Amino acid sequence: MSQTQSSAGAPATVAFIDLAGFSAIADVYGDAAAIDVLEIFESMVREALSGYGPPIKWIGDEAMLSFPEPEIAIQVVGALLQACRKEPRLPLTRAALNHGPVIRRANDLFGSTVNIAARIASLASPGQLLATRPIAEAAAAKGILTKDLGKVALRSVTGEVPLYEVELAPSPDPAWIDPVCKMHAPYRSYRRAAAEGPWFCSPRCEEAYRKSPQTYPLTR
Repeated sequence: MSQTQSSAGAPATVAFIDLAGFSAIADVYGDAAAIDVLEIFESMVREALSGYGPPIKWIGDEAMLSFPEPEIAIQVVGALLQACRKEPRLPLTRAALNHGPVIRRANDLFGSTVNIAARIASLASPGQLLATRPIAEAAAAKGILTKDLGKVALRSVTGEVPLYEVELAPSPDPAWIDPVCKMHAPYRSYRRAAAEGPWFCSPRCEEAYRKSPQTYPLTR
């Protein structure tokens, strides 16, 4: 089979992981700062994938990964997400996992399994990992906390998809998420602006939020 031909049918666990505050970091702190953050994230992804092959591809700050089965994905992605949560230079991640048949073409993956994983990733909140039933079942078998979120309608996907939240890394407190850059408090360098206000990692994020609070929803 030539490199441009396709093969279909073999299952895979597909993951999408991105940085929730990446665009805001570029906007508030500049492109150079955003690239520094991205390079830290890329290095951590490469380290987590050591022995499992490189990412399928990068789409901006989003990594698309593939594993042969949910158990391996849970192990690798879990280690990556936990490492990212401990890295103070990174904003919170958003992630999604789905398992099913894929179409392999050259070094890329296509098909409904990939599309569903991508759609689910777009629904994830900062610090959240969303997954389909095969992933949730594999996680529950390992004693990992899962939460049934019910069925959801996904764009360009026929029928509703059962969705689950899987806690592969500590869940963030929404009240402690910087609404601009999606860093997670408490911060060493700054503080809560007011007794009842949101946390900010720096005066620049606080100023950006003050000027345009509608741009930075508190829950996303």
